[in-house]
Amino acid sequence: MLPSFASRHTLLLRGNLAVIAPLALEAVRRIDLIFDVERAINGKSVAERLAVRTDRVAPLVADLKTWMEAERARLSRHSEVGKAMDYMLRRWGSFARFLGDGRICLTNNAAERELRGIALGRKAWLFAGSDRGGERAAVTYTLIQSAKLNGIDPQAWLADVLARINDHAIHKLDELLPWNWAADRERRKVAA
Repeated sequence: MLPSFASRHTLLLRGNLAVIAPLALEAVRRIDLIFDVERAINGKSVAERLAVRTDRVAPLVADLKTWMEAERARLSRHSEVGKAMDYMLRRWGSFARFLGDGRICLTNNAAERELRGIALGRKAWLFAGSDRGGERAAVTYTLIQSAKLNGIDPQAWLADVLARINDHAIHKLDELLPWNWAADRERRKVAA
């Protein structure tokens, strides 16, 4: 969600020297204050995160926006730091969305970590045999990720589903989807 001021815009190359733009450094400092609070509430309940965000993070975010708008007005439209500020200000609604929902993370690091396997496997999947083979691999990968997102061991789920699917009624295949499978497994445990 946040543009990487530190990596893309704080180092402006002038000849062979890297110059740190003071405005970019200040933006990073202000963003770090937000991250400090977010780190403290990581792992807390949705309600707790929302309460802390309302009390402590929302003022920091409002201050950041006010500061960015004021500083941006003083910069040339061709300024590299100004372009980074424009990028963030144009997307402010999307960035600030986390303030109203305790379920939303400030960063998308978790999603990027999950996608790393796809990026690493892309070269191997290039030779899936055919378009149909690639589509099957995509469906399988989606099911495995769905199992993980539902807190289910994908190997246990796949082993159980593959063992039962042959005798399972075709019009009830949705019962074997990870979220339904987990609920059914809990019911079987309680019944036992």
